[in-house]
Amino acid sequence: MAQDPTSIPAVQPLDAHNRRLLENVHPPAWTNPEPKDRYHLVVIGAGTAGLVTAAIAAALGAKVALVERELMGGDCLNVGCVPSKSILAAARAWQAARDASARYHGPNVSGEGDFAAVMERMRRIRADISPVDGALRFRDEIGVDVFLGNGRFVSEDAVEVDGKRLRFHRAVIATGARAAIPPIEGIGEVACLTNETVFSLTERPEHLVVIGGGPIGCELAQAFVRFGARVTIIDSAPRILSHDDADAAEVVAAALRNEGIEIMTDARIDSVRQDGAGKTIRVTLGGESTEITASHLLVAAGRAPNVEGLGLEEAGIEYEAKGVAVDERMRTSNPRVYAIGDVASRFQFTHAADAQARMVVRNALFPGRGGKAKDLIIPWCTYTTPELAHVGIAPDEVAEAGDEVETLTIPIHDVDRARTDGTTDGFFRVHLKAGSDTILGATLVAEHAGDIISQVTQAMTAGMGLGKLSETIYPYPTTAEVLRKAADAWSRRRLTPAAKRAFGLYFRVRG
Repeated sequence: MAQDPTSIPAVQPLDAHNRRLLENVHPPAWTNPEPKDRYHLVVIGAGTAGLVTAAIAAALGAKVALVERELMGGDCLNVGCVPSKSILAAARAWQAARDASARYHGPNVSGEGDFAAVMERMRRIRADISPVDGALRFRDEIGVDVFLGNGRFVSEDAVEVDGKRLRFHRAVIATGARAAIPPIEGIGEVACLTNETVFSLTERPEHLVVIGGGPIGCELAQAFVRFGARVTIIDSAPRILSHDDADAAEVVAAALRNEGIEIMTDARIDSVRQDGAGKTIRVTLGGESTEITASHLLVAAGRAPNVEGLGLEEAGIEYEAKGVAVDERMRTSNPRVYAIGDVASRFQFTHAADAQARMVVRNALFPGRGGKAKDLIIPWCTYTTPELAHVGIAPDEVAEAGDEVETLTIPIHDVDRARTDGTTDGFFRVHLKAGSDTILGATLVAEHAGDIISQVTQAMTAGMGLGKLSETIYPYPTTAEVLRKAADAWSRRRLTPAAKRAFGLYFRVRG
């Protein structure tokens, strides 16, 4: 049976905004339709990957069924992008007000803001956006049969939802992932927050300990310290943002420390226990053991794919701890079934799920006309201040490539807009195929890095070299001008001593 939507932690408290959200993404009075004889496509999971897949297939005329056991819109709408960016915007505004005096000689602003109002604003925005992902829209406007309930495979070509069998030609698994709970002694007996529950807070934590220094942990840590909480990040890795460029990650770490966040890396959490209203975390750092007592504990230590309860064995679908196994076209070991998004991809981003959905519709419904996952050029961004964005070749791959890769780095301090804004910490680093201007990847740590990296992604997708960016006219002054500076630096490298001598001879001959 479908989970009672009013009991889902992500939609607490049950105020007017969250009730409006539920009416859209899991209507309490919803009645599932009678299944068609056979569907061209059955999609399990109504997050970004599933919604985009179902919408495109239905628009093309296919008979489509969409199955969701919890909230349509998935993580992105309910417990991910939308709520997190809403509170990050508020936290950024609070910090800007504090910075007004010190940075811009403006009025001195002090005092506490209204945290409860910030969270209510987030719930309102989420509810306002929710009709786009809602059950009524997908049924009435898009023409999809929407089934709310637990969907599981009962054979190689059928899914069952609350006793109703959906037979299919093709199916797509898009069940996403959830917060992984690390194997720490006592953690199961402590009330922990995850990305699925942190947005239900109505009172600001006094001291928030964040387990995990990845993008989610860093973003929320910075937001809550700006709201006035004491914040500690604990990570077992040698540094935070361990999948990003080390220099870029250090710029972000310095910014977090400057705002008062304590960062403990190379740290082992030995145990967690409930201490009255607080949580006590025993940590070993540098060979010494210490205890930290906090009011709240946020677990942001990776993601676990949602593969349980799907009947994958009944359908002959192979999976492992990291998710459903797929080939380069996102097809599972059952040739009728595909898997996309967080349940099957190392790129656990909304935009990656969207791109894979567009590709899988072609692969599933029009064999031979689709694409391969390895051909997708997927950027990502951590929305701290400053933002850290990346696309293409990973930092460890750059090191392995050696002389095959040429790297250029332009400090953001060299960009006039950064200096006028007082945001000069960061850099743009671009990796090129040696001896050419072919862009293999890039990292940008700066204000609005997530927006600016899109131009690099577009250039890579279109096969444009760095030299073309030198020909682009950028409005002055903008932070994006750092791209042209990198292109100019590459052009200057091409001016070899021999070329300089040739130009010198040319101009001497012309007098």
